Amino acid sequence: MVLRTPSAAAARRSILQSSLQSSSRCLARRPLSAPTLSALRPLGLPSRLSAQSYRPYATEVKAATSSSPSSAAAAVGGPAQLPKRRFGVLRFLWRLTWISALGSFVYLGYHIYDSKHPPEQLPLDPTKKTLVVLGSGWGSVSLLKKLDTENYNVVVISPRNFFLFTPLLPSCTTGTIEHRSIMEPLRHIIRHKKRAVQYYEAEATKIDAERRVVKMSDSSDVKGNVSETEVPFDYLVIGVGAENATFGIPGVKENACFLKEIQDAQRIRTRVMDCIETATFKDQTDEEKARLLHMVIVGGGPTGIEFAGELHDFFEEDLRKWVPDISEKFRVTLVEALPNVLPMFSKALIEYTEKTFKDENILVRTKTMVKKVTDRNIEVEVTQPDGNKYKETIPYGLLVWATGNAVRGVVRDLMSQLPAQKNSRRGLAVNDYLVVDGTEGIWALGDCSVTKYAPTAQVASQQGNFLARLFNSMAKTQAIEEDLFQLDQMRESAADEAEKAKLAAEIEVKGRSLSRIKQLSPFEYSHQGSLAYIGADRAVADINWFGGVISSATGGELTYLFWRSAYVSMVFSLRNRILVLTDWFKTKAFGRDGEI
Repeated sequence: MVLRTPSAAAARRSILQSSLQSSSRCLARRPLSAPTLSALRPLGLPSRLSAQSYRPYATEVKAATSSSPSSAAAAVGGPAQLPKRRFGVLRFLWRLTWISALGSFVYLGYHIYDSKHPPEQLPLDPTKKTLVVLGSGWGSVSLLKKLDTENYNVVVISPRNFFLFTPLLPSCTTGTIEHRSIMEPLRHIIRHKKRAVQYYEAEATKIDAERRVVKMSDSSDVKGNVSETEVPFDYLVIGVGAENATFGIPGVKENACFLKEIQDAQRIRTRVMDCIETATFKDQTDEEKARLLHMVIVGGGPTGIEFAGELHDFFEEDLRKWVPDISEKFRVTLVEALPNVLPMFSKALIEYTEKTFKDENILVRTKTMVKKVTDRNIEVEVTQPDGNKYKETIPYGLLVWATGNAVRGVVRDLMSQLPAQKNSRRGLAVNDYLVVDGTEGIWALGDCSVTKYAPTAQVASQQGNFLARLFNSMAKTQAIEEDLFQLDQMRESAADEAEKAKLAAEIEVKGRSLSRIKQLSPFEYSHQGSLAYIGADRAVADINWFGGVISSATGGELTYLFWRSAYVSMVFSLRNRILVLTDWFKTKAFGRDGEI
């Protein structure tokens, strides 16, 4: 039997320490590493020992700890301790970043693959009702995005085969964004629907509400044997938008550039560069240079304001460097007939916008009404603060008309057919469910309709979503009503009372479901806010939060970042979001292109 005393561990420890001290001079060859020192310090060795003195002891401890760290510490009488892990939070964040990047890459790859490999579609079904949609703007495309086409034979008629993200259209005029980045092909949208959608690149010329047909004409440059035909419909949604209003002012249509379609943006871009190159032509007079380099914008709404801001950025960031000859003569003037610009914004933001324009040397002329337009000048009538008026002639090189909407011919023709529309002037009058007054099965949305809301893209988009829910509910209602009819017939023919009771219970359940589906509220617009870019990396925003409970009015550089993020999130497809972000990066890195 071996007796163990309390001093046995201390004796072994003393023997080890004395052995280290006696052999340190002959065994030491090089200092121990820092990790080895860190492992030895918790064992209680004297601090006066040199680094070389630890080596024999470290060899023994290392052999012991390799098999069992806790037993090695116990062998020398010390507690079991593990070295502390350093930078744990940083390692976790680094791994989280890599996992997030990998997940984003997988998500992006899946969506790209899904967009390029659409599934097989159901063919057109003769038993389904035909829904004809006119136009490819905000309202019509929002409807197509949310519509369950499995329940209808959908036909789309529009002269343009793409959706245009109009809020970024002013950026295309100066090359900040390329035009294809805000154009989403219509066939990409309809190809991903459950049932095939028929599209015709044509312009609707007449709507016959009595015969329930739409006449359309081929709008392409290449004409075939058939250039005009008819399309019958059971349901019709009119979303053709509006055309530019000239208010009957002479010379506007012939001389001004509009800003509503992608061709307008391209035309403005060409005109800006033509004016600059012509102004630098040899032997050009100073007076003619001043005229050519004067850019006039009529309209103080968001479109006119944003174009003025984009034009200012183009000049300050690019043209001034590449064409220094024009730096003293390039001018931008904004003309507005109302007392101030951006009438839909708060007073504080209006004042901030006007002050920013003043700092950017953009001249804002309010209470100035255009009376006549020629190819070189505009004649205006200015109202002074005292109420007196005087006329003035303003020369220009570029004139952009960014104000007002007018009714399209096909809408005006339909209004003339309907007695209920005789008092309507700005478009088709509709009820709370967007049904055209005086018709059945015909709806209108967007700029071609007249509601209590402003004709904006935000309103049209919400109207399209509302109609999609309405048509989906109508299809569900019809399906349930057919089931109820069949169940009622089965109950009448059933001989067993238990079977009748079972069918009656099922009829009751479907009846409650039908009542819930039919309880679709009328259209109600929810205003999310208004945004406008004002140049120099600044923007203004009137935002409503939580359904209008909280509102905020902000302006400046942080609002500009919010403006960009909001517009990117509103772009319909992932493809266009990537293209817009890429264009912004290219513009920041390399500047805007100066060529036409």
